[in-house]
Amino acid sequence: MSQFAINLLFVGASFALYIGIAIWARAGSTKDFYVAGGGVHPITNGMATAADWMSAASFISMAGLLASGGYANSTFLMGWTGGYVILAMLLAPYLRKFGKFTVPDFIGDRFYSNTARLVAVICLIVASVTYVIGQMTGAGVAFSRFLEVPNTAGIWIAAAIVFLYAVFGGMKGITYTQVAQYVVLIIAYTIPAVFIAMQLTGNPIPMFGMFSTHTESGLPLLEKLDDVVNALGFRDYTADVDNKLNMVLFTLSLMVGTAGLPHVIIRFFTVPRVADARWSAGWALVFIALLYLTAPAVGSMARLNLATTIYPEMAGQVEDYDAAAEQALVYEERPGWIRTWEETGLIQFDDKNNDGRIQVYNDSNEEYAEVAESRGWEGSELTVNNDILVLANPEIANLPGWVIGLIAAGGIAAALSTAAGLLLAISSAISHDLIKTMINPKITEKGEMLAARISMAGAILVATYLGLNPPGFAAQTVALAFGIAGASLFPALMMGIFSKKMNNSGAVAGMLAGLACTLLYIFTYLGWLFIPGTNMLENTADNWLFGISPLSFGAVGALINFTVAFLVCKVTDEPPQEIQELVESVRYPKGAGVAVDH
Repeated sequence: MSQFAINLLFVGASFALYIGIAIWARAGSTKDFYVAGGGVHPITNGMATAADWMSAASFISMAGLLASGGYANSTFLMGWTGGYVILAMLLAPYLRKFGKFTVPDFIGDRFYSNTARLVAVICLIVASVTYVIGQMTGAGVAFSRFLEVPNTAGIWIAAAIVFLYAVFGGMKGITYTQVAQYVVLIIAYTIPAVFIAMQLTGNPIPMFGMFSTHTESGLPLLEKLDDVVNALGFRDYTADVDNKLNMVLFTLSLMVGTAGLPHVIIRFFTVPRVADARWSAGWALVFIALLYLTAPAVGSMARLNLATTIYPEMAGQVEDYDAAAEQALVYEERPGWIRTWEETGLIQFDDKNNDGRIQVYNDSNEEYAEVAESRGWEGSELTVNNDILVLANPEIANLPGWVIGLIAAGGIAAALSTAAGLLLAISSAISHDLIKTMINPKITEKGEMLAARISMAGAILVATYLGLNPPGFAAQTVALAFGIAGASLFPALMMGIFSKKMNNSGAVAGMLAGLACTLLYIFTYLGWLFIPGTNMLENTADNWLFGISPLSFGAVGALINFTVAFLVCKVTDEPPQEIQELVESVRYPKGAGVAVDH
């Protein structure tokens, strides 16, 4: 059986499973559509939350960023996991106790203002659409490779699949589909990692294998990797970060963004009780840890495998790396996986010195230029998209065809599960918070569900269009979404729960200030509405304000949000007494009502 047929078998079987579950668990009411009826078991919800959480950025792109950036990109791991702890401990139980369907629902009622609700809807849509762009980018990478179609076609196929099971199933269908997707993606991620760890180190546990001995050279794996990348002009894989301020702000941005993500928060409204919300968070953390503890090993091993594929002599080398670098891979002898990925456009070769060999090195390193010139190199000749490394890992390591098919299904599952959750958050905000609560309170339940499905379909089209020209790799695009959510929604949620004196004027002013400042900073470097060519400054460290990357500005935006909110609050009227009493009651664990439909 050909590899293409195996891929079709695995991907097709997983699609049939997801769509079958969506039909079985299709939403019959708005409560089913928004919160799955409010009766999901904590373990089931924890698994679905983990799938919602571990998007294409986690499955496909994070290990690729770790592979390319090493320790410097470990901020993705620290920020996402740290933020989840904040969400689980400080937000989820209280929001569940408040008993609303959505984040704008909470903000609108807590701040007794439809203006606050409208601003929250806008913040949610901007953050969620940006996030979906990253998912569509990752899904396009996966589909383009494993269905052997162009990247553009892959994105449109992903959009069609999401439409089928998210639009008709709602939260009820998505919840049980995400349970299946979690099982698929975690198996798909760990099995190739085990194979590769065994090949490189003899240790079957990837996170331990990363700190074990590289079998072929006898050196510790990370030391071997440092030697290889140094020989090609790159900094140590384990090197520290120069810009500590940017690293800290980026980690904080991911943390507060994580805690403000509406599509994850909404999952805690699907369980029966407040205690179940806490247990859901704990189980989700367990399920998330299985992948996040494996990702650094996958990244480091992918980087070493790629380098030793291009320079085969380096694999067993311990001393003379210069001689090994002279024996670069002949292009006509390149392995099949490079040929296959070239067809997607995500690997590109440009023989700049016309010697028929593939040279890969750090051609931006001025200190290495003399070495490269002495070898007759005229620039790095192979461009590899970071988002392909996890998906290509089994092929790079010559693993069996069924493993490649499995990781195909897993990568697609990761992208589609999060995309579905985000689209549900967008549709809920438009149909429930905007149309039913503010525009047409008398709308029928059938009309509300129709509005939800139409808005979800519209969001899919917008995200797909933008996904064709994303502002970065999948994980980088997702990081922007986290920054937007952290700068706009997170402070409002925190102040809504823990500050009974915070009023509607302060909350609205804070959200608008945080969102506006963050978007202005991001669009300055990445283009207005992420449209290529509309940026005002090049996205380089030299142009960043105080060295702060657009990916890191969410933390600054959150600080602006808090500051503006409290300043405005000081010069405006206090909240009504009943609102202050409501905030007090939410903070004390005396039971909670079910999520209610307004």
